[in-house]
Amino acid sequence: MAPGSTGPIRVTVWGENRHEQVEEHVAKLYPQGMHGAVAEGIEENLGESCVVRTATLDEPEHGLTEEVLQQTDVLTWWGHAAHSEVSDDVVERVHRHVLSGMGLVVLHSGHWSKIFMKLMGTSCTLRWRSEHDRELIWTVNPTHPIARGVPHPLVIEEDEMYGEFFDIPAPDELVFLSTFTGGEVFRSGCTFRRGHGKIFYFRPGDQDYPTYHHKDVRRVIANAVEWVRSDLPERSQPTLLRYDTEDFFNGQGYQGALK
Repeated sequence: MAPGSTGPIRVTVWGENRHEQVEEHVAKLYPQGMHGAVAEGIEENLGESCVVRTATLDEPEHGLTEEVLQQTDVLTWWGHAAHSEVSDDVVERVHRHVLSGMGLVVLHSGHWSKIFMKLMGTSCTLRWRSEHDRELIWTVNPTHPIARGVPHPLVIEEDEMYGEFFDIPAPDELVFLSTFTGGEVFRSGCTFRRGHGKIFYFRPGDQDYPTYHHKDVRRVIANAVEWVRSDLPERSQPTLLRYDTEDFFNGQGYQGALK
């Protein structure tokens, strides 16, 4: 499966798309759905260097068929109220593609998605409140590509608060740290590597606020899409192979201890 590293970045923006259907104020904020706003922000920033499609929970196989994932360089993920409705089979499929080199950008309450928790191997729990908090997102790694063109701090006038302790493994890189009006702090921009895949978690984006219309939030997501894209010539899972002494290049498939 070629990841398409020489052409436009093929992005699939996945959204739960439930709040927009049942909550009028969310529908007003996001008339094209939250996934539509995220997709628009990526296209706005990356232009012809990307090709973006969307997929939602209620589509067959949640819009994440094997064919779609084979044609996806980067998957973005937003979920909140219906994590439990995501098929375990689809989660296994996405997990396999991430380990094989597909990039993954997890947004806001996607921290509790089945796929993120499976990749992290922890509870991914945190503290929170939704009281129109101002969020300041501080760049703690200004040389990282995801921080390119992002103001320091990035100011979000209203959003939901997330606070520590955030039960995730220590990030490979911490790019952003958030502070809130109550004094809380949160590791809000974290990178991870799993298998051949790169992952970025970015905190902002509760459904009750217009966060995905914010130009600087859009810039971060677009930067992350560029960064998590693999440059491997072929997508493949890490594989156990046996190598003969002095033969460094011709691994043989492992058949099991009693084969």
